[in-house]
Amino acid sequence: MRKQNIIGRTMATILMLMAGMAFVTPFLWMISASFKPEIDVFKYPIEWIPKHWNIVDNYREVWVGEHPFYVYYWNTVKVSVLTTLISLLFSSMAAFGFSNLEFKGRNALFVVVLMTFMIPSYSIIVPQFMIFKWLHLFDSHLGLILIGSFSALGTFMLRQFFLGLHKDYLDAAKMDGAGNARIFVRIAVPLVRPALATYAILRFIWTWNDYANPLIFLRSDSLATIQIGIQKFASESGAYYSLIMAGTVSAILPLIVIFVLGQKQVIEGIALGGVKG
Repeated sequence: MRKQNIIGRTMATILMLMAGMAFVTPFLWMISASFKPEIDVFKYPIEWIPKHWNIVDNYREVWVGEHPFYVYYWNTVKVSVLTTLISLLFSSMAAFGFSNLEFKGRNALFVVVLMTFMIPSYSIIVPQFMIFKWLHLFDSHLGLILIGSFSALGTFMLRQFFLGLHKDYLDAAKMDGAGNARIFVRIAVPLVRPALATYAILRFIWTWNDYANPLIFLRSDSLATIQIGIQKFASESGAYYSLIMAGTVSAILPLIVIFVLGQKQVIEGIALGGVKG
């Protein structure tokens, strides 16, 4: 039996290693291609470590060329960070209210919130566009931030974590005279910090990768985000794959760094979601 377990674990490890290599290989090729002269990009067999390096010229063209990525980067960082912070604030407050506050119509209102999540986002683009034009928020980062700042999914997700809190902590705070705001800030939020970090990471990634909303609600090139910048760059530099790969590496590298730094919080958040008090 022990020998069978060792063989099973070995086979599982080999399969996971092969699957991991299958996922990582395209990314490694993309990085390698971004370092090469254009003539060496599709050279066969693949030179994973380039013999001829062109990293400085490639990334300089991407970052300070005709379509400067540093502008798109700043726009995307600003929109993603502000959207994440505002969404985290409102979603956590709403989730705490739906999970721990008693008020008339609470369950019915929560059902309405969930129903808004079931509405396809593309079906409300036209009314959103008209409202934003009327409010003079079209072609502005503020309008783009407001679109992603209110999330029914975030409210639902965080509500499940708040429901897992031990009621004894909250009841003890109420007996000591703490109000709902103080209980939320001083007790509830610290206890579900891994869940908040998990949602913040997911919200940031969703906003960073968003292509449809910036395409529809932004017109000025100076306001474009990184996804729009890559599309513009690729449409005008379609024959230069080394430059496209350099731009793509620049676009996804922050997401990898954020996930690597926050993966512990994500794991803790998932574990917390499976514990009910």
